[in-house]
Amino acid sequence: VVESMLTIGKFNSIVKLVAFSPFKSAQSALENMNAVSEGIVHEDMRLLLETNMPASSKKRKVILGVADPKIGAAIQEEIGIHCQTGGVVAEILRGVRLHFHSLVQGLSALSAAKAQLGLGHSYSRAKVKFNVNRADNMIIQSISLLDQLDKDINTFSMRVREWYGYHFPELIKIVADNYTYCRLAKLIGNRKELSEESLGSLEEIVMDSAKAQAILDAARSSMGMDISPIDLINIESFSNRVVSLAEYRTTLQDYLRSKMSQVAPNLAVLIGEVVGARLISHAGSLTNLAKYPASTVQILGAEKALFRALKTRGNTPKYGLIFHSTFIGRAAAKNKGRISRYLANKCTIASRIDCFSEIPTSVYGGKLRDQVEERLAFYETGEAPRKNSEVMKEAATEAAEVAAKLKRKMEKKEKRRKKREKRKLEGLAAEQGQEDEEEEPATKRAKLESEENGDVEVEVKKKKKKKKTDNEELMLDSVSNGVQETVVPKKKRKQLVAEEVEEPVTPVSDKKKKKKKNKSE
Repeated sequence: VVESMLTIGKFNSIVKLVAFSPFKSAQSALENMNAVSEGIVHEDMRLLLETNMPASSKKRKVILGVADPKIGAAIQEEIGIHCQTGGVVAEILRGVRLHFHSLVQGLSALSAAKAQLGLGHSYSRAKVKFNVNRADNMIIQSISLLDQLDKDINTFSMRVREWYGYHFPELIKIVADNYTYCRLAKLIGNRKELSEESLGSLEEIVMDSAKAQAILDAARSSMGMDISPIDLINIESFSNRVVSLAEYRTTLQDYLRSKMSQVAPNLAVLIGEVVGARLISHAGSLTNLAKYPASTVQILGAEKALFRALKTRGNTPKYGLIFHSTFIGRAAAKNKGRISRYLANKCTIASRIDCFSEIPTSVYGGKLRDQVEERLAFYETGEAPRKNSEVMKEAATEAAEVAAKLKRKMEKKEKRRKKREKRKLEGLAAEQGQEDEEEEPATKRAKLESEENGDVEVEVKKKKKKKKTDNEELMLDSVSNGVQETVVPKKKRKQLVAEEVEEPVTPVSDKKKKKKKNKSE
C-alpha cells in the first residue's frame, strides 16, 4: 500500500476522484477547518456528503474513511454514514494529499502549497487570538520565572558571600539572609573605612542595633585580606545586581498574587497563590486542572515516584505539589496521607468553581479552607467537623450576596464610564463651539470688508449712471433746438471737432439768396 501511494500511476489505479468542492473564500475555509478541529459537521461538508455519497445496501456496504476519529463519530451520529479511521485510511489520505494537485484539473503543486500555508497561518493566528487560556498562560510564565529567580538569586548570593568573604569573613556569621548580606556588602565596601558615622545606615539595613554594633566591632578586628579598589568595584556592582533581582522577585510575586486573585480566587485562598499557580502550571491550564480527578491532583508533581513505585511494586507517593501547603506540614506523620487526600478533594472543587463560574468570588475557597482546618482539628482532638451540605449552603448564600454586590459595582463603573464619555464629548463639543465663535468674528470682518467694497462699487456705478443721464439730457436739448445729432464714437467725435474748427460754416438767409439771383439776371 505504501509503495502504491508514492507513484501517481499506481495511485490512480486504486483511487479515483468522484467529487470535489472547493471553498468559496478564505473565510469559509477557516470556518470549515475550525469546525473539523472541534468535531463539528459543517454545512459545506454535510452538503458534499449528502449529494455525492452513495447509499449503502445489503449487497454493497459503503464505508467512509476519515482521518480524525472525532469528526468521524460526528458524521456517523448526524448523517448516519458508517466511518472508519486508522489503518489503510491514513495511508490513502496521505497519498491524496501527496497527489492532490494531479487529481484536480487546473491546480498546480505551488498554488496548492500556497493555499495550505495561508490556511495554516490563519488557523494558528485564530487559535492564538481566541485562546481560552490567555490568563492562565500569564500565571504559568510568572510562576516558572519565580522559581528560576529563586534558584538564580540563591546562586548569585552565595557567589557574593564567597567573593566578599575574602575581605570580611566575619560578616557571613553575623548576617544569614542573602538579600541583607548583599546590601551590606554594597554599603560597607572597604571594611577599614567603616566608622561610627555609618552605624545608622547599618541599623536601617539590619533592623537591629546590636547586630549593627557587632558588624562594626568585627570590621575593626577582622582577619580578612586587603582588597584592591577595582575588586571592590566589581563586588559592589555584582551585589547591586543581586539586590535588584531580589527586589524584582518581590514585585513579580505581587503580580502573581493579583493574577491568581483574578483567575483562581478560590484555589488561591484554599492552598495559597504559589502552590495554586504551580498546580495550574503543571496541569497546563485551569481547565485541565478542573478536569482532573482528586486522585490525580493529589500526586500531581510526583510522577517519577509513582512510576518507580509501580515498577518496583513499592508504596505509591501520598502527595505531590500540594505537600508545600501548610496543612500537610501541620498534620502528624500518621495523618499526612489522609489530609493530603482530603486537601486534593477540596482543591478539585475549588478549581472547578473558578473555571466554570461566571463571576469569580473567594467565598467558596474560604469555606473549603475552614473545612480543611476542621478536619485537621478532628484528627488531632476528635472534634466532629460540620457536614459538607451545611457549609455549601452557607457558601452559596454568601456567594450570591457577593455576586450581587459585584454586579452593582460593575454597573456603577459602567455608569461612571458612560458619564466620563459624555463629559468628554461635551468638552469636545464646547471646544468646537469656541473655535466656531472664534471663526465667526473673522467671517464678520470679511463680510463687512466685502460690504464696504460693495458700497464703493455701488457709488462708482451711481457715478457712471449720473454721467449717462447727463449725456442723455444733452442729447434731448440738442433735439429740442432742432439739431439732430447722431451718436458718434469718441475717435470720430474728435475728427469732427477738428473739421469744424478748420472750416466754419456760416448760415445764409433766404433774402440774400434772392438778391444774388436778381443780380445774376
